[in-house]
Amino acid sequence: MDYKYHIFSPYRVCPLGAHVDHQHGLVSGFAFDKGVDFWFNPTDDGIVRLKSLTFPGEAEFPIDDLVRVKQGHWSDYARGAKYALAKRFKLRRGVEGVIKGSLPIGGLSSSAAVLTAYVMALAKANDVDLTKMEVIRIASEAEREYIGLNNGILDQSCIVLSEKDSLLFLDTATEEYRVIPKNPSMPEFHLGIFFSGLTRSLVSSDYNLRVSECKAAAWNMLAYNDQPLKTLDKTFLRDVPREVFEQTKERMPARFARRAEHFYSEYKRVRKGVTAWESGNLELFGKLSFESCESSIHNYECGSPELIAIYEIMRELDGVYGGRFSGAGFKGACIALVDPAKEDSIREKLTAEYLRRFPEYEGTFEVHFCKTDDGARFVEN
Repeated sequence: MDYKYHIFSPYRVCPLGAHVDHQHGLVSGFAFDKGVDFWFNPTDDGIVRLKSLTFPGEAEFPIDDLVRVKQGHWSDYARGAKYALAKRFKLRRGVEGVIKGSLPIGGLSSSAAVLTAYVMALAKANDVDLTKMEVIRIASEAEREYIGLNNGILDQSCIVLSEKDSLLFLDTATEEYRVIPKNPSMPEFHLGIFFSGLTRSLVSSDYNLRVSECKAAAWNMLAYNDQPLKTLDKTFLRDVPREVFEQTKERMPARFARRAEHFYSEYKRVRKGVTAWESGNLELFGKLSFESCESSIHNYECGSPELIAIYEIMRELDGVYGGRFSGAGFKGACIALVDPAKEDSIREKLTAEYLRRFPEYEGTFEVHFCKTDDGARFVEN
């Protein structure tokens, strides 16, 4: 079948600002040149018909379908996009199309890339003009309310707003952002994607538990200081000054204090990282990314043994400027900023040492090197 429209929705990485968007923190990110392709035509009969080149089976449902319960099928992301769009707009047309992911690796926000593509496609089919921030909000709402992942807007923002050779700097509380071009004095770099071999599901991991722990930390601090409390869903660490944390961290449960420590230290690292990026200091930017991962391990307490091993190995490799877990960090991948001239050596040494520690992943461990890219867009066929 010939398709009239083609959307490319890239995957994303977050070198600094991990695990804080759901607490209205500061984040940074890149989109890169691997992602989700969706080819489609609008359907006048109001039916959504989908095929996947990544997962088996097909999907079909009416655009006015009132089912709001996940079906446990890859098409749930299309249903989620429809759900969030239909809360705002009258949808009459469906889409008929085929979707394909170019890197089926956990930790790169493939789910957010898929949701973004479906939101853009259904909006196009129904003559709905969305701003970039509207696409972000709708896709994020679909993931929270339909898919069940209590995320912030980091993933969707990187996927939609990023530009090639530039760093996205976003305040998730105010939605203010800057796209900062690479300093001409900065050395060239590529993005290393190191897949542990483990598959992952954020909804079934401790992701949502960590979100609740962060909110409980904020609640504790407010309560200890006799401050007015909001409901937990409207409570964020960003609303509590660092000074209050310093005054109360010894009194709250230690696990809550560690979650808050990650938030406040990550806030500071993002600020420093943006300054380093603007000045072309890739060495410092990479060092801060390594420090971010250390905090993820010890304060946020995520990271499987496999991911921690990749992180430890890549810290010692010549040509790796910095890096950290990608995504929630429970399984999935590590990402790194690397010297393009040393990719072969990085691949060889990382693979050899990782498989020495975890030989069971011989067939599933993967190393990829990618370039930064523009955000989600319609592609001329």
